[in-house]
Amino acid sequence: MTAKRSDAITQGFERTPHRALLKGTGLPDSSMNRPFIGIATSFTDLIPGHTGMRELERFIEKGVHTGGGHAFFFGIPGVCDGIAMGHKGMHYSLPTRELIADMIESVAEAHRLDGLVLLTNCDKITPGMLMAAARLDIPCIVVTAGPMMTGTGRQGRRFSFVTDTFEAMARYKAGVIDEKELMQCEEHACPTAGSCQGLFTANTMAILTETLGMSLLGCGTALAVSSLKKRIAFASGERIVELVRDNITPRQILTKAAFENAIRVDLALGGSSNTVLHLLSIAREAGVDLPLEEFDRLGRTTPQLASMNPGGKHFMEDLDAAGGVAAVLYQLRDLIQDNPTLTGLSTQQIIASVADVDEEVVHPVSDPIRAEGGLAILSGNLAPDGAVVKQSGVSEKMMRFSGKARCFESEEAAMTALMGGQVVAGDVVVIRYEGPKGGPGMREMLAPTATLMGLGLGDSVALITDGRFSGGTRGPCIGHVSPEAAVGGPIALVEDGDTIELDIPNRALKLQVDDVVLAERRARWSRPEPKIKTGWLARYAAVVTSANTGAICKAD
Repeated sequence: MTAKRSDAITQGFERTPHRALLKGTGLPDSSMNRPFIGIATSFTDLIPGHTGMRELERFIEKGVHTGGGHAFFFGIPGVCDGIAMGHKGMHYSLPTRELIADMIESVAEAHRLDGLVLLTNCDKITPGMLMAAARLDIPCIVVTAGPMMTGTGRQGRRFSFVTDTFEAMARYKAGVIDEKELMQCEEHACPTAGSCQGLFTANTMAILTETLGMSLLGCGTALAVSSLKKRIAFASGERIVELVRDNITPRQILTKAAFENAIRVDLALGGSSNTVLHLLSIAREAGVDLPLEEFDRLGRTTPQLASMNPGGKHFMEDLDAAGGVAAVLYQLRDLIQDNPTLTGLSTQQIIASVADVDEEVVHPVSDPIRAEGGLAILSGNLAPDGAVVKQSGVSEKMMRFSGKARCFESEEAAMTALMGGQVVAGDVVVIRYEGPKGGPGMREMLAPTATLMGLGLGDSVALITDGRFSGGTRGPCIGHVSPEAAVGGPIALVEDGDTIELDIPNRALKLQVDDVVLAERRARWSRPEPKIKTGWLARYAAVVTSANTGAICKAD
C-alpha cells in the first residue's frame, strides 16, 4: 500500500506528540501503521431508524479489524422528520444536511483518516453523508441501517407510520374512525427499530445509495432487525480497508452514469420527491453536472414498475423479498448504464447475477404500473424555474386540475383552515414563504397533505408550495416551486380566487392572471421580515440557494 493520509499524524519523530495522544485513546503500537478508519455514526435514542445502530457499530468495527484496519467512532447528529413535523423543529431538518457534511469533512480532515464507514438511515442524514463522501473523495462506504417492519393487525392488516398516524389523525377529525381505532394506529404504526416502512425519503435514499454504488448489495432494502443487515455491516467494515488499500474513492463511482441510473431507479419505484434536492446536491459535490431537467427527461422514458406505499400497496419488506435494488436494476436492464460500484462489480455484472425477481412487486418494463416514472418536473408562469410532483401518488382524476387559489403564508395557517373545514372541493391550497430562504429551511409538510387525504379531499383539492413534502406524501401536491416567495417568485403574487391550472401530463403549472396584473402586484410586493433572525438558521437563510439547484449553501 502506498503512503496513507494517516501517515501525517503517525510517522516521524516530529509526530511524537500526535502518537502520544493517539496512545492516550488506547491505540496500541501494533495498530499505528494500520489504515485509520473513521466510523461516522448517527446513532441516537431519538429516532426509531437509528436506535438499533449500536449493534451495527459493533459489526462494522469487527469487520474493520478483521480487514486489517483500526476503527475510530465519531458521532453525527440526526433529526427525525416525523417528530420534527408540524412545528418549529422542522425548520432545522433540511439545514442539518449541510451540518452533517461539514462535520464529517472537519473530522476526517483534522484527523487525517484514511477511510470512512458512514452509518446512517434517515432523511437528511444519508444525503449529508454522501455529500461529505463526494466532497472529501477519500475511500468511503455507506451502511444504511434499514427499514422497520410493518405492524400487524387482525385479518392481515398491516400498519405503517404515515397512513396510520398522520392520515388517521385527519380521518378521526372527520369522524371516519373512532378514538379506539386511532389508538390502535398509534400503538402499531412503528413496531420495530428502523426507518418508516414505505418508500419515504429515508428508504428512497437508501435504495439510491446502493444504486449509486456506494453501499454493498442488499444494503438498501435489508430490514433493520435482520441478521442480514449485521452481515452487511461486517462486510462493509472489511471492504473499507480494501478500498483504502486500492485507493478506490467516491468520485470514481459517482459518475454521471451513476446519477442517471439512480434517477431511473427512483422513477421506477415512485420514490420521494426529496430525492431531487439530494441528488442535485450530491452531484454538485461530486463535480457532476446534473440539471433539474434531467429528472423529467429520464422520467419520460422510465416506466413506473412498482406500487409502493404510501401511494401503493407494497412495503419495503416486500421489495426486499422481491430481490431489492438488484431486481429493479434487472427489470430496467436495457435502460441502465454500466458503471463501477464499490462492491467490485459493475452495474451490468450485478444485473447479470440476478436469478429471480418477484414480478408482482417489481413489474417488467413490458407490464408497467404507469408508462412514466414516479416524479415529474413542472414549469410555467407560476414556477419559471421548476416545481416537483410525485405523480405516482396522484390519481388519474387529478392529473389535470383547475381550481381557485386559497393562499396561506405558513403551514400553520393552512392547517388551521384545513382542520376548521375552510378548504373545500375545487380549491388550490397555496402555502408560501416556506422555501429554503423563506422558511427558513424549506419545511416538510406532511401534516397538510395527510390531512387532505384523511379528509377525503385528495381527489378534489390540490396543494402548491415553495416548501417541500415528506416522502410519505401522496395526492396532487406540488412542491419546490422556484423561485420561492421570499425572493419574489411568482408564487408570492398569487391572490385568493386566482385560477391555477395543473397539467401534469404536459408538465405545466400556470397562474391564469394577465402579465399586466402580475406586474402591478409585483410593484406593490415587498420582501417580508425574516421569520427567524438569530442563530444558525439566520446564517443558513443568507447563503442557501433555490430548490431547483438542490437548496445548497453557497457563500457567493
